[in-house]
Formats: sequence, structure tokens, C-alpha cells
Amino acid sequence: MESEHTGHRRNGWTFLTNHARVLIAIARDPGIRLRDIAVDCGLTERTVQAIVTDLQADGYLTRIRDGRRNRYVVAPGARFRHPAEAGHEIAGLLAYLAGPLSTQPAPSAGEVSAGGMSAGGMSAGGMSAGGVSAGGVRNDTPDDSEPRAVV
Repeated sequence: MESEHTGHRRNGWTFLTNHARVLIAIARDPGIRLRDIAVDCGLTERTVQAIVTDLQADGYLTRIRDGRRNRYVVAPGARFRHPAEAGHEIAGLLAYLAGPLSTQPAPSAGEVSAGGMSAGGMSAGGMSAGGVSAGGVRNDTPDDSEPRAVV
């Protein structure tokens, strides 16, 4: 049964743009390869490269070289571009679709130690030096008893 919203003319559209899909893929895995993003999003690798360049140019991403690979940091305070959503940060959408954002790049293979990760990432106790846990929760209360989400 076809409704006015599922008719033949409307089968090609989706709620998220390709830019949003690429940003969500990077938010889920900051060390993901562009080739893998292309496969996951159904895009060409060249299209993903252009989108990542757009996202970097507009301040949504920062690229960090890690040997031969790239790692990305999503700017959590970045705001939507369209005037209808301009007052809202992208972090809320990304947290909903990709999970909590980390404000630090994912640790490189050299930072992982037997007890978890080195001071650059997670420690054996579950907190990094900056107070951000693996789930992206910052404990910044005096007694660290109430976790607060970093968005």
C-alpha cells in the first residue's frame, strides 16, 4: 500500500546527508579509513575525500597523522549549518547516532598497554589523565561521584 510519503517519486530520499553519514562514521571510529567509510556509506572513495575536506575546512573535523594513517577529532561544539538548526550543536545528533563523543583522538596502536592504555588514552583504572572515561563521561565534580556527559 502506497501513501503520499512512500509513493514512487519519493523512494530515493533519506533523512541524513552524505556529509552527516561520513561525520557519523568518523565519530564512531576516529581511525577509520576513507575506503571503509565509502563502503559503509555507499559512496565512492573520492566523494568521501571531498566530504572530509569540506568537514575539515568548516571546522567540524581535525585530521591528525598517525604514521601512515589518519585519525580524526570531531569538534563537539560545532553547530549545524542550516539556519533552521543553527542554534544547535552537532554533538547531540552524533551522540544519538554514534554514541558519546571523545574530545581526544583514538589512541594509536603504540599507546595500548597490557593494563588498558597508556596515559595518552585509558588507564587500568578506567579514566584518562584528562578525566574522560571510555564512554565519554567526564567526572568534574569535587568528589567525582556524579558523571557528566561531554557533548
